[in-house]
Amino acid sequence: MRTLVLNAGYEPLTVVSFKRALVLVMNDKASVIEHVENDPVVAGRNAYDRPVVILLTRYVRVPSTRRVPVTRRGVLRRDEHRCGYCGKSAATIDHVLPRSRGGGNSWENLVACCLRCNNAKSDRTPQEMGWALRVTPRQPRGSSWTLRGAERGDPRWEPYLALAA
Repeated sequence: MRTLVLNAGYEPLTVVSFKRALVLVMNDKASVIEHVENDPVVAGRNAYDRPVVILLTRYVRVPSTRRVPVTRRGVLRRDEHRCGYCGKSAATIDHVLPRSRGGGNSWENLVACCLRCNNAKSDRTPQEMGWALRVTPRQPRGSSWTLRGAERGDPRWEPYLALAA
């Protein structure tokens, strides 16, 4: 079981194990906002609510230069599994400037791509093919991208994640 941690300003910070969340609550560093009904954790003589969402008591400053790592899954998610060239369903990624020509693995050089367009393009640029990108590839922004594990989280997290979007 995992727990969403909110900063003192109610912005999502991270996802931690329920044990780590319980330690933060027991040490008065956080308070439980959402919990599992009728399933308390008994520790010694005390019973604690099993946390789903906790709020830190003190504000934690988050560096603004937090970079989102480039991954295949991330590129597909950013482009909503739609081909950057034709708009059909995408299952692969493509380098806009091919690696054979010096193109790197960066958010600005990768797009989601359907298998048909990927095979047709091969190691050419979109300009050589006479194609245009539907959108300009950019690094994703927002807490939903820097918050690891939130995409597979508890449905009770959604109101708190929506506040940050």
